[in-house]
Amino acid sequence: MKIASIIGCLVALALIIVNITKISFEKPLEDDSTVALIGVVSGLIVIIILLIFNISKIIEKKSKQ
Repeated sequence: MKIASIIGCLVALALIIVNITKISFEKPLEDDSTVALIGVVSGLIVIIILLIFNISKIIEKKSKQ
């Protein structure tokens, strides 16, 4: 499961990088920039959720011992 989390984080990071290149910083809330901002935020949310999942698995292991 740890490998799946790492792959998920890498995919989310790639999504963030691709979408940052599509943001127009002069007008960030127009046309394709809005979609790119949504993509960046969703990638960050995925990374946060996977980190929370990993922390919960670590806590679960420690509570069983």
